[in-house]
Amino acid sequence: MISQILKQLVLILFIILTTDTVYAVKLKIATLSPEGSMWMEKMRKGAKQVAEETDNRVIFKFYPGGVMGNDKTVLRKIRIGQLHGGAVVGGSLSHFFPANQIYAQPLKFKTLEEVGYVRKHMDQYIIDGLDKAGFVTFGLMGGGFAYIMSQKPVETVQDLINQKVWIPDNDKISRDSIKAFGLTPIPLPIADVRTSLQSGLINTVATSPVGAIVLQWHTQIKYVTDIPLIYLYAVLAINKKKFLKIAEQDRKIVTHVMTKALKKIDIQNREDDIKAIQALKNRGITFITPTGDALNEWRRVAGNASKKMIESGILPRDVVDQLDVHLKNFHSNTDLTNDQ
Repeated sequence: MISQILKQLVLILFIILTTDTVYAVKLKIATLSPEGSMWMEKMRKGAKQVAEETDNRVIFKFYPGGVMGNDKTVLRKIRIGQLHGGAVVGGSLSHFFPANQIYAQPLKFKTLEEVGYVRKHMDQYIIDGLDKAGFVTFGLMGGGFAYIMSQKPVETVQDLINQKVWIPDNDKISRDSIKAFGLTPIPLPIADVRTSLQSGLINTVATSPVGAIVLQWHTQIKYVTDIPLIYLYAVLAINKKKFLKIAEQDRKIVTHVMTKALKKIDIQNREDDIKAIQALKNRGITFITPTGDALNEWRRVAGNASKKMIESGILPRDVVDQLDVHLKNFHSNTDLTNDQ
């Protein structure tokens, strides 16, 4: 009788331990996105669906609002296992896969329509590269164009050189790229940017209109240089080793659900970006559009920056060539449509 009871207890203990360590996986995810934001709303909705469809075998635990630190700190915590993933900007992952910055060539794109066409053909290249680097992602979330936003008017490259320009402290590629404009940028954590604008440590940033409003930087700037500097995006990146601990059928559920959730963020971001531009104008911020010689100089320097990204090995030449072909095809198709 006692032997039978012991066998039952051992069986129950085995089931509990097996369920907890093999089938139940908690993914700890950090992000700078504040609680209540559209990003958090859609990610939480996706996480809830994952929990329901996997019978709680996969649980997401979010740490929003930067409570786990900036992207650099989050990636360090992922490396040591304190976190398992983060919703981070693409540039912060360039240390692991430099060519994920293929869209960050200065002034490469003029419109979001161009970006949309190219992304259909090249997003998978970035997703695959990050996968090989050890991160599972679920598609890119576009952040719109970064514009130069400043406290003093910036129309020419020389005007920019005279400013105190911020760059993210963990984005070496952006730092190297912006140096092509003759700048010595000031690297700071994103969390320090607003107070640094207030104190005068910096007076110029490059960010998207949505980012400027969400982070309240728009309260500290007076001018926007109306040329799309670079295209920004973010990803929800999860440590691949942790992700592979999820049972295969549940991995399929997570991938399907979170890809759909992040696609909704991607679409909403584009709509919000248009609204944000108008919000900046409504606030009385002046948009400056360089023309003539000034615009040509911007394009010349931007072209040199892209060239240096290739020569340094950051961007593979063949991949840049592919992007250029897609851009050419986009304009060819657009011209044909307009002629009809």
